[in-house]
Amino acid sequence: MTRKVGCWKGWSFTALLFLLLADISSVAAAGPMAYVTNEKSDDVSVIDTATNKVVRTIRVGKRPRGVVISPDGRRVYISNGNSDTVSVIDAATGKVVETWPAGIDPEGLALTPDGSRLYAVDENGGTVTVIETANGATAATIEVEAEPEFIAISPNGQVAYVSNETSSTISVINTASLKVVASIPVAKNPRGIAFSPDGKLAYIASEQTEPGVLSVIDVAKRQVVKTIQVGERPVGIVVTRDGSKLYVSHGKSNAVYVIDAHALAITNKIEVGQRAWYMAFTPDERRLYVACGRSDAVSVIDVAAEKVIATVPVGKMPFAVAIPR
Repeated sequence: MTRKVGCWKGWSFTALLFLLLADISSVAAAGPMAYVTNEKSDDVSVIDTATNKVVRTIRVGKRPRGVVISPDGRRVYISNGNSDTVSVIDAATGKVVETWPAGIDPEGLALTPDGSRLYAVDENGGTVTVIETANGATAATIEVEAEPEFIAISPNGQVAYVSNETSSTISVINTASLKVVASIPVAKNPRGIAFSPDGKLAYIASEQTEPGVLSVIDVAKRQVVKTIQVGERPVGIVVTRDGSKLYVSHGKSNAVYVIDAHALAITNKIEVGQRAWYMAFTPDERRLYVACGRSDAVSVIDVAAEKVIATVPVGKMPFAVAIPR
């Protein structure tokens, strides 16, 4: 018996093979997704970093700001300031699968290194809400100081630093006891925080000084050991994996400053969109994505060339970016 090959419900074998190869090619081309919170459109834009195109828009709560991704990349957490909640997004489907209470006006978010607890900074509540990610239960509500904004957890997971904008302090939380163990004075209106990879230093951006100030805290001593002047209204900070460079975004200068972390010297100024806020690296650190609120866009920086190579339109007033690392 002769079997006919090359026909299936009107499709030729060649056409089916072409479609299969095209599908495989498209999957291979997809890069890590960048999740961008948009304060004024109440949604999250998802950018494929391989193409720098928005591939999905996800509705969340009101005034989304903070965003973090679970260590396994399966969950994306969004703080909704005007809804007093955290939205939990399934990264595979792009659907909100849970919504958790998160104190009054949550803004900054941080996860413990193992992803078991989510810390949400409650700006108008003057607190930090600690949430168990396994079930959304509140593990603790920790009082900090006036108008807390941002939070970062040390690489070893032992302490969390909270920037208190009105108090011009950093609250140090012991993550084992869930209590504030120190308050460190810094320059006026601290916002962004980043730890050095070894956890020995913490970098703080203070936006309301003229010009802006970057403070360096000795984590063991719990005190500021160095400061440098930067541009106008510094907010976001990221550190390279090897700890050699800092990138600081500036809301009024509309730029990202490149800083030699060892010399604490500015080496370049990269012009980006308006109101440059929080940022994220791709896993290979070849690109840096910057939320530019008043441009309704994300500026994409080629890290080696130190220049913007793409501008991606997103929702209204983008605030922060997170990319799985």
